[in-house]
Amino acid sequence: MTSNDSKPAHVSEAATLRAPRTKRRAVLLAGFGALLAGLLPGWPRRALSAERAVTGLRGPFSLVSGLGGNVLVRATAEGQTLVDSGAPGETRALVEALESLPGGGRVDTVINTHWHLDQIGGNETFGARGATIVAHEKTRFRLTHGYYLRDEDRYREPVPTAARPTETLRDRRTLELGGENVEIGYLIEAHTDGDVYVHFTDADIIAVGDAVSPLVDPELDWFGGGWLGGRVDSLARLLEIGDDATLYVPSYGPAVRRKDVAVEHEMMLTLFERTTELLRQGYSAAEMLDAGVMDDLARRFDDPGKFLYDVHQSLWAHHNKISHDIV
Repeated sequence: MTSNDSKPAHVSEAATLRAPRTKRRAVLLAGFGALLAGLLPGWPRRALSAERAVTGLRGPFSLVSGLGGNVLVRATAEGQTLVDSGAPGETRALVEALESLPGGGRVDTVINTHWHLDQIGGNETFGARGATIVAHEKTRFRLTHGYYLRDEDRYREPVPTAARPTETLRDRRTLELGGENVEIGYLIEAHTDGDVYVHFTDADIIAVGDAVSPLVDPELDWFGGGWLGGRVDSLARLLEIGDDATLYVPSYGPAVRRKDVAVEHEMMLTLFERTTELLRQGYSAAEMLDAGVMDDLARRFDDPGKFLYDVHQSLWAHHNKISHDIV
C-alpha cells in the first residue's frame, strides 16, 4: 500500500529502467490513446496501436484487429465462435465487424485466452445474448471475485455476471463447435495465471493470446502469475502442438508460423538462462540491463528496462522453482 505523498520502490526503479520508445505514432492517435487509457485504467496502451481491420485467414476464419487484443472469428451461416472479445468500449465496433461476416453477429461461443481487459471487453454483451463463455478456472475466478492492481494500489471490481465464463477447464478440454474440433489447453503462467491456447485442429489454427508476441514487447504480468520460466515452457508446448503449416494467432500482430514461435522461444530461453544466473549473483534489474543481457537478441525491445524489471520480479516470485541456492 502506498500513500499519495510517496512512491513505492518498484515505481522509481521501473521508471529509471525505461528507455525511450522508438515507435512513432500519429499525434492524434497518441492523444486519443492517452485519454482512453486514463478512462480505462489497467488497459494496455498498445491496445490502440493497430488499425481496425478484418482479415481473412483460412476458410471461415477471420481476424478482427485494432479493437484491443485480436479477436479470432470462426464465422459460418449457423453462428460464430470468437476467441477473445476485444477491449471495453470497442464492443459496438466489434459487433459491426461481426455483422459483416457469415452468421451476421450471432455469437454462440466466446473463448477467453486470459483475464486481461483487452481480451474480455465484449463478454458481457455476448454473454447477455446467450453465448457460452469458456476460459480457464483462474480466469473465471479473477473475473468473478475481482483482483488487485498493484501499480494502482486498488482492486478491480468483479465483472457483471453476464461477462463471466460459464464453462471452464483446468488442464485441457476438447469441444466440437459448429462442426469444428477445438482443443483448449492450459499454458501455465506464460503471461498470467490463466492463459490458454485454443487449437482449431481441423483448420490447424492456434490462438495463443499474449503467450506469443511477435510485434510488441512480450509482457509478463508477474503480479498476475506470469513469469519468464512459464513463458519458456509455454512456448515449447506451442511448438510441440503445431507444425510448419500451423497458423499461430497472437493478441497483437498478424498470424505467424512455427518458425516465428521458435525464434521467440529461443530468445526467451536465452534470457531465462542469463537472468537466472545473474539473479543468483544478486543483480538488480538495472544491473542486468547494464550487464548486457538484452544485447545480441533476435529482436530489439521498445522498452527493455520495463521488460527486465518484470522479469526480475517474476523470477523472485518463483525463486523456489529455479534453484535451491536462491534464498
